[in-house]
Amino acid sequence: MDQLPCPSEALVVRTDFSTGGAWDALRAALHSPSPDGFSANVALVDDRRYEDLTLEAALDLVPAEYQHPLLVLADSVAGASPELPLLVVDLRGERGRCVRVAAAELWSIENNLSGANMDFEDFVGAVNDDGVFRGF
Repeated sequence: MDQLPCPSEALVVRTDFSTGGAWDALRAALHSPSPDGFSANVALVDDRRYEDLTLEAALDLVPAEYQHPLLVLADSVAGASPELPLLVVDLRGERGRCVRVAAAELWSIENNLSGANMDFEDFVGAVNDDGVFRGF
């Protein structure tokens, strides 16, 4: 399988192609600013080569020169819920550690990790009982 692209933005890789509507909703959520005007700086990867890509395989496909501290997977779990809970993967502190985030809140993790304002642990510790981060 080909390596993932290497943009300066955080990669959001579509791994589930079972519903086009969920992907359309996800794109809309990621491109809509928060009520305070924040948005995630992301590059979307919509390529069937990455269909059913696992976390472990995705980590192996991250290029060495990729500088962003996280990778995001839009998997079947994300597509099955109206909140689109994306799988956010830590690439710096504890490589491979994950947290789910409602798509509308991805900006918070992406902005704060890329600016080194917060650590991945801060978001892991702020998930709800169901394991999804929905903001502070």
